[in-house]
Amino acid sequence: MDTIFSDRISNVPRSFIREILKVTSDRSIISFAGGLPNRDLFPAAEIEKATEKVFRDFGRDVFQYSNSEGLSGLREAISRRYHEKGLEIKPEDILITNGSQQGLDLLGKIFINEGDDIIIEEPGYLGAIQAFSIFRPHFHQITLNEDGIDIAKLKSVMASCKPRLMYSVPNFQNPSGISYSEANRYDVAAVLKGTSTLLVEDDPYGDLRFSGDACSSFKTLLPENTILLGSFSKTVVPGFRLGWIVAPPPVMDRLIIAKQASDLHTGSFTQAIVYQYLQDNDINEHIASIRAAYGRQLQAMLDSIGRYFPEGVFHTHPRGGMFVWVTLPPELSSRELLDLAIKDKVIFVPGDQFFVDKEVNNTMRLNFSCTNEETTRTGIERLGKAINRLMKEKSLASLPSN
Repeated sequence: MDTIFSDRISNVPRSFIREILKVTSDRSIISFAGGLPNRDLFPAAEIEKATEKVFRDFGRDVFQYSNSEGLSGLREAISRRYHEKGLEIKPEDILITNGSQQGLDLLGKIFINEGDDIIIEEPGYLGAIQAFSIFRPHFHQITLNEDGIDIAKLKSVMASCKPRLMYSVPNFQNPSGISYSEANRYDVAAVLKGTSTLLVEDDPYGDLRFSGDACSSFKTLLPENTILLGSFSKTVVPGFRLGWIVAPPPVMDRLIIAKQASDLHTGSFTQAIVYQYLQDNDINEHIASIRAAYGRQLQAMLDSIGRYFPEGVFHTHPRGGMFVWVTLPPELSSRELLDLAIKDKVIFVPGDQFFVDKEVNNTMRLNFSCTNEETTRTGIERLGKAINRLMKEKSLASLPSN
């Protein structure tokens, strides 16, 4: 049976996260696995009112086919949001997509040939690894340090080849929660300036900052080389699958062709609803409520880690976003830990899913956005007990037998 499938699909990894979420059908399990927004913060009542207005004002026309670029009013609203952040992005430079995940697919289609060199972060976003793997590139994973990507390694890769793309999540990266410092961003821009490498700046979490000041976008530091990806999934609702790409005209022309070949256009009904929602509500006020809630949930997780995790376990200290990255002692396996944790009714994503060509077995990603403070404390306590139990098992196994 395998012989009927294309070569390009053979080595594409299955999404472990989508698979493990099946376990959460058991309501007694506390999940730190998925990158899920908190359902209690969805603006359900406001979306319902926006939907009623769309029906009243557009009638049957909202169900018709639409243009490939996206609803003009929605693109103008996104443009205004960028203007508030100091970025002059024109509506015609914006393409509406089925989530930013489709943006990755479209970029792969128009830029990546088999064997092409591309740069991604280490650890890297699983969705990008999966999307780009379809096109069978040669991945160069570059380590993330506490202040951003390893500049020495970036220079080395750039000196050894001519990467088509560098994919980055500079704000509260998935899976690590790390953000590039201002200095690190300037260094990245200096390395890429004057090259043909395009930097894809994926920014689904930038609005979810709990502390510290925002840093410069690569669109400011490296305007000729930067393509932006954005999404409403983390700030409005994920189920509508609405994202966008910001690209210059020559790239946009090719993206539209690829978009037309993929799905003609993103659903006009959901675009109209989100546009109406943005017209009638203060999105900044809504985002502020998300920040406040997630900030409390993150603090509950960090405090609980400090209380329940044993010595020798390290973690990142995000200032926003949705994830904490945990590194266990080298002799422990997060896969083995997951087996124990499931028995204790708590799950997470083992870190090996976020590496391309390297076996890193002692890391894991924890999501803090989907559980309230009380549930988080309970879940981290369970996970801490599982870690202690695994450490004890490993310690006993290493003792010499009589």
